[in-house]
Amino acid sequence: MGNVVSSLNRVPVLASESGLSAYLNEIKKFPMLAPEEEYMLAKRLVEHGDTEAAHKMVTSHLRLVAKIAMGYRFYGLPVSDLISEGNVGLMRAVKKFEPERGFRLATYAMWWIKAAINEYVLNSWSLVKVGTVAAQKKLFFNLRKMKAKLGVYEDGDIPIEKAELIAKRLDVTTQEVIDMNRRLSRSDASLNAPVAEDGDLQRQDMLVDTTPNQEQVLGDNEDRKLGLKLLTEAMTMLTERERKIIQERRLAENPRTLEEIGAEYGISRERVRQIENRAFAKLQAAVVKAMALLQANVAAKALPNYAAV
Repeated sequence: MGNVVSSLNRVPVLASESGLSAYLNEIKKFPMLAPEEEYMLAKRLVEHGDTEAAHKMVTSHLRLVAKIAMGYRFYGLPVSDLISEGNVGLMRAVKKFEPERGFRLATYAMWWIKAAINEYVLNSWSLVKVGTVAAQKKLFFNLRKMKAKLGVYEDGDIPIEKAELIAKRLDVTTQEVIDMNRRLSRSDASLNAPVAEDGDLQRQDMLVDTTPNQEQVLGDNEDRKLGLKLLTEAMTMLTERERKIIQERRLAENPRTLEEIGAEYGISRERVRQIENRAFAKLQAAVVKAMALLQANVAAKALPNYAAV
């Protein structure tokens, strides 16, 4: 980690909220890396401990950190701290990055950046400390997104039917959803509220362009490749009939009806539905297990060097 840490001596630092705009403009000056250049820099870092290579890899992804950090801005914590913690996660990713695995650094680094910011939020925000179990943490980080998907934008309590739906999807109680929503709602603030003593900078000035940037597009493409790979491997665990039913019911552009498939196999519509649900549950379990193993491997590599960061 030492070479990576020393490479950050020349990296812009966001010291306060009032300097956010200048910081964002500054990090945009660092060039993006082509896949071939990124691979060669990573090889130089791994094989020779090249500080300059580490610097280029870190600075080319500072925009990715800022974009991810902005997604946590409504938790009421200083954006400067969120970005700082995200940069620490980026440093860990650069240190542990293995280019031979075939993935781009942006895809790999997102795990580390989000993990570092999540840890900071959970340790720093008093409202989160009630969420000590995994389900509560999942509720905390997903409630706003779930409300948006369900079209719940107004202030106040969530309509009971919406709260029940969110509770079912996140495996918590309805009351826990209502309580968490009340806690989060109390932390909301006007977009016109000043965030600097001189009043020149408002919360709305901290919003960033939501159109996909190069890092996001790259990360999405890599995520799709990884998802397809995991799905393909999981499909091998199904029987031939289960695979065909999943392909025709879940993966086809124009899915066949239960009646059509039942007629082909000489079974009832309900039996086809049961086979489809069972096969889909197998796929979900296999993909979740594979993703958990991947995350565990990433986390295991970080533990020996965590104290040195």
